[in-house]
Amino acid sequence: MLIAGRYRLLDLVGRGGMGRVWRARDEMLHREVAVKEIVPPSWLADPERAEARSRTMREARAAARLNHPAVVRLYDVVAVEGSPWIVMEYVPSRTLQDVVDAEGPLEPSRAARIGLAVLDALEAAHTAGVLHRDIKPQNVLVAHDGRVMLTDFGLATFDGGDGAMTRPGMVFGSPQYVAPERAAEGVSTVAADLWSLGATLHAAVEGQSPYARSTAMATLSALAAGPPDPAPHAGALAPVLDGLLRRDPRERLDHETARRLLRTAAAGRADPPSASDRPSADGPVPLPVGQPATDDPDDLDPTVPLPDPAAPGDASPGPAPDPAAVGRTARRVAVVAVALLVAVVAGVATALTVADDKPRDTTGWSTPGPNRPPNGGPLGPGPPPRGRNVPPPPFACVRPDVVGSPVQAGAPTPGDELRPPPGWVWYADTAGFRVSVPATWVFSRDGTVACFQDPATGRAFSVAEGGAADPLKRLRTARETAAGEGALPGYDEIRLATGDDGAEWELRWQTPHGTWLHARQQVLGGDRWTLGWITRDEDWAGAAADWQLVRKSFRPPR
Repeated sequence: MLIAGRYRLLDLVGRGGMGRVWRARDEMLHREVAVKEIVPPSWLADPERAEARSRTMREARAAARLNHPAVVRLYDVVAVEGSPWIVMEYVPSRTLQDVVDAEGPLEPSRAARIGLAVLDALEAAHTAGVLHRDIKPQNVLVAHDGRVMLTDFGLATFDGGDGAMTRPGMVFGSPQYVAPERAAEGVSTVAADLWSLGATLHAAVEGQSPYARSTAMATLSALAAGPPDPAPHAGALAPVLDGLLRRDPRERLDHETARRLLRTAAAGRADPPSASDRPSADGPVPLPVGQPATDDPDDLDPTVPLPDPAAPGDASPGPAPDPAAVGRTARRVAVVAVALLVAVVAGVATALTVADDKPRDTTGWSTPGPNRPPNGGPLGPGPPPRGRNVPPPPFACVRPDVVGSPVQAGAPTPGDELRPPPGWVWYADTAGFRVSVPATWVFSRDGTVACFQDPATGRAFSVAEGGAADPLKRLRTARETAAGEGALPGYDEIRLATGDDGAEWELRWQTPHGTWLHARQQVLGGDRWTLGWITRDEDWAGAAADWQLVRKSFRPPR
């Protein structure tokens, strides 16, 4: 596909809830570029879709102000069917979140070097009058050539721009990386960006943010009054985290002091900050950009209960805060909570990005089985998280571990002309259906659903019987049920439509383990059987041939 008569889309390199990023070729200058396409979810109302387009232009205008080696460069903005597409520098890379997910928490010195690059990018932005407002591991790129770059200025505000893009009671950003004063009052400052940098570095060395909780509400509650979680692996980075994660923005490290401490940590030393390293408590507060998200929250008396920040698993022990201060801060956070609840009830996108919450103390989805591979499970790397408040999986047969027994080879349907490829067998189920799968797969049941899974890749196939006569209605009901249970964090709907006398639902979502999964549920209209296919998102294309063979071989009872 050629857009704007110049940029040829080559392959999809990233996808999120609001759009896609393509690797493309600039046919005029003969170079690779990245093209960001905005694709708002189909369920968004027209005002929210217009807001997504406005965010695209905000990102472009903010990035256009900056010329720094640690900021992804903007090349062009083109209109395609009335929507803006951003053309940017193409940086072969992984996000910092991808690095932590794949390699585990980083050594403090490596995290400090990454922090220095992000700090340089931030200072360049702040000098240009730009506040990023969405600093988190997902927006830090670690390039294959060693560079570290800051990206995604979609929530940025800037001098002379069009305001803070807020509505009453709403704060934009990811709850685990939003500064306490932003969550409480909705005001963006330089100090708030620096707090988010501290939370990002905490996640780099500890594997999760300092306020990682199982839900956005629990995160906001902890943020309202509790101290950040300890960072026992911070080592030489500890003084930086301590200085950036100060609750009072006037006591937070500034650019210069943060840089000095990061350089020290990058060299493997830990020099504690001196009293002169922080702005005076009586000094000026950095000027906010935009307006508070609410009028004086202390004058409000919301009755929405917030989770107890001292509850087990939701806050780390620390000194008891001043009761009056806790009351004021909790009331402010309750205002944000009210907005979140109203938005969810109304069925619109909430401004605080719940999808970025990664459980700190949660329960796994299944009991580890005997066939668990060394890497911890194809669909969920590492041991299953334990504790409370983990949503159920959206479908049957979604497990972080491979469980089951070897598939028992059976006979094909009499007269069937399909010949499975070498290494595949026919399986005959007690429910009457037959299907061909690789002989190395294992079989199990999740309730009444038959589950088949590849121990090597985690690819899973499921067969369920029965359901509503209307295939599309059945899938829509399944979607609403899963969403209502919080089982689809980061939900990305790719397709939900009728076809082939049935209906199909294709989607992506993020598990409590941080893994992105890609799935389809296909309801066969005439027989009312539902076939499921689940893989890691990065394995979706590679697994397509297996899906076609399995789907083609499925034989319902006669």
